Amino acid sequence: MADIEPYESALDAIPGAHPYPRTSRYHDAEIGIHRRPDGSEVRYTKRRLLPPLEDDGHQETHPHVVGAGERPDLLAQRYFGDPGQWWQIADANPVLDPRELTDEAGRIIGIPIAGGFPQGDRRV
Repeated sequence: MADIEPYESALDAIPGAHPYPRTSRYHDAEIGIHRRPDGSEVRYTKRRLLPPLEDDGHQETHPHVVGAGERPDLLAQRYFGDPGQWWQIADANPVLDPRELTDEAGRIIGIPIAGGFPQGDRRV
C-alpha cells in the first residue's frame, strides 16, 4: 500500500490553507482581516507574543557557551538540524536582536530542549 501523507502535510499542499509552515514562528499566530472602505479584505498576521518564561527567567534549556564566529542560525542547525529554527533560541533568551545572542564569545545562552515551548498563554 502506498504511503499516506498525514492530514497536516496534505493541508500544507493546499495554497492558502496555512499562511505559514508548521516550522515557522508565525504558524500559531492569529490571522486578522482588515476591511477597506471599498469592502475589500486584507489579511495580516497579528502580533506574535513570546512564550511565557518561568519565574527564574528561563524555560527548559541547556546552557551553551558562545564561541567566536557562532551565529544563531548555525546554532539552530547544530541543535535542531534546521538553521531556520534560530528563532527558538531567540525566544528562549531575553534579547531584542537575535545577533545579541552570539555577538560576545564566552556568553552563556539557553538552548531550548527538544519539544520547544508549551503552547497556550504567551508573554509580550
